[in-house]
Amino acid sequence: MATYKVTVTTGEVLEAGSSNSISITLVGSQGESSKKWLFAAEFTVRCERDLGPLVLVRLHKWRLFLEDAWFCQDVQVTAPGGRSYRFPCYQWLEDVTTLELREGAGKKPADDVLDILKEHRLGVARGFPRRPPEVTQASPCSPRRWKIFAEGWPRCLDVGSIHELQSDAKFSCERGSNFVGFLLFQHTSWKSLDEMRSIFSKTKVPEYVARHWREDTFFGYQYLNGNNPVVIRKCTELPEKFPVTPAMVADSLGAGTTLAEELQAGRIFIVDYEILEGLPAGTIHGRQQYVAAPLCLLHQDAGGLLRPIAIQLSQRPGPTSPIFLPSDSEWDWLLAKTWVRNADFYVHQILSHLLRTHLFGEVFTIATLRHLASCHPIFKLLIPHFRFTLHINTLARTVLINRGGDSAAPSTGLGEGHLRLVGPGGRPAGGHRVPGGDLTAPVARRSFVTGIVAFYYGDDAAVRGDAELQAWVMDIFTNGFLGRASSGVPSSLRTVAELTKFLTMVIFTCSSQHAAVNNGQYDLGAFMPNAPSSMRHPPPEEKGRAFEQHFLDTVPEVDTTANILVALILLSSRLDDRRLGQYPEERFTEPEPRRLIRDFRRRLEELGDDVEERHRAAELRYRYLDPRETENSISI
Repeated sequence: MATYKVTVTTGEVLEAGSSNSISITLVGSQGESSKKWLFAAEFTVRCERDLGPLVLVRLHKWRLFLEDAWFCQDVQVTAPGGRSYRFPCYQWLEDVTTLELREGAGKKPADDVLDILKEHRLGVARGFPRRPPEVTQASPCSPRRWKIFAEGWPRCLDVGSIHELQSDAKFSCERGSNFVGFLLFQHTSWKSLDEMRSIFSKTKVPEYVARHWREDTFFGYQYLNGNNPVVIRKCTELPEKFPVTPAMVADSLGAGTTLAEELQAGRIFIVDYEILEGLPAGTIHGRQQYVAAPLCLLHQDAGGLLRPIAIQLSQRPGPTSPIFLPSDSEWDWLLAKTWVRNADFYVHQILSHLLRTHLFGEVFTIATLRHLASCHPIFKLLIPHFRFTLHINTLARTVLINRGGDSAAPSTGLGEGHLRLVGPGGRPAGGHRVPGGDLTAPVARRSFVTGIVAFYYGDDAAVRGDAELQAWVMDIFTNGFLGRASSGVPSSLRTVAELTKFLTMVIFTCSSQHAAVNNGQYDLGAFMPNAPSSMRHPPPEEKGRAFEQHFLDTVPEVDTTANILVALILLSSRLDDRRLGQYPEERFTEPEPRRLIRDFRRRLEELGDDVEERHRAAELRYRYLDPRETENSISI
């Protein structure tokens, strides 16, 4: 007789327990136990003989009447002789289902020598349409099929609403319930700039923005420290379509230098919103809105401050497309800068935020769930960085970017133009390009990923021979980046270095990159003129026509401002239990990965302390890349 001591832990999440019947079967290399019904968290399983080393546990959920989902954290077993096993789960069991859990050590396909383990992961290794074998009855979001949301967009999960995803009460309570119900205000222009300050809470950063948004230095500051710090480029030669003359900018550059000298010295920068050219504008309350495709030239002075020195509001110079300068009248220059801020709003929201973090993050998530078994070390590494991503993206497609109906998209001047901005008509040169996280990720993240990969992959041949891994990256290349080599995304991984670089990019995209373009949206957009979501008059075709009332009649009216503000409040919110480097779900059981996680967390704390110290005396602190302000995943 062999006796096994078993502890089954229900997760510490809302409504994790279940009144349905649960049973367990222990599976070893020499046989398996009979089903044992769970009447307590700790119990014993007696078998006629030793089952050999345990390789699986099988959880069965059964309901007689009402469905009551159960969230299992893990199963721990002490075998005869004292050997301990841990089987991580961290999943919901819904309806009538059987879930097989692997012992917690990370295992690549080549590591499995027992037939029972090879059969267990066979479906994942082959990919869709075979469902993952650990779910022997398909869960509501399985098999995880791709679908086309819009032409030219990365593929997304084939569900119609978050109700088709696995239950997650925490997401439903803290995200979904607050994602709808936009405010209703009058369809009129604001009476004054001061009146606009009445709609947002008087917090430090929005108040600072309201005081300084007119200043050229704050305008320039946001290209480095704002929500969209990825569009500015060094300018070494002016494009023909932007005929700025030395005389135009001489006063802005100051005495003792010329435009040619500043270009050569690398102190001239350009932002070009060419991607917006020809994009159809939408309507709000039946009234036509307008979109510009401006160019903006900026100069960095000897003190390091960045200022705009010339703005053209179209891609085609000429008599009806003047170049606006700081020396123009107050309202001409302010209106030109506001048109640039409006263009930046569109590019930020649709490309830098939605496409390059949310949509790519969803692609990484789906491919991981389709191709990597839960025991795979790369699954264990990545899955914390995908928490709630499918939920938030599905909800966004339902509420924010749907085609008609109750949607926040009509509160922007693009309307459904966002579909073309991401799709073939507006795609940036080279197509959907891989984010640059592998180049900009901090040393702490690179070191952590390097350590994990080195522990599981002894050489390049181990990478090339991992069938699950190769199917995973091919799925990302095919369905996320639509098979375009110009994207920079590989279709296969050949070396340990390539794998490390790619994984670092994935983690960076789903954590720090999203934080950088998301977390400051309310801070910098609450005072609407700093980030207008629509423009109600066309761009000016001559100078000298702008004045205050015209400005108020051009920027969004009261109710549009309120609707966007509600969205920004939600988009800038963050959960408090999954900061970068915090992995409460202990999926790795081996000592070395656990040591690497502890070291990663320690180094992130040091980075956070450094950020705090460097910004201690700053009036306006940059917090969006502080690890303590960064979530592991794209959950909003």
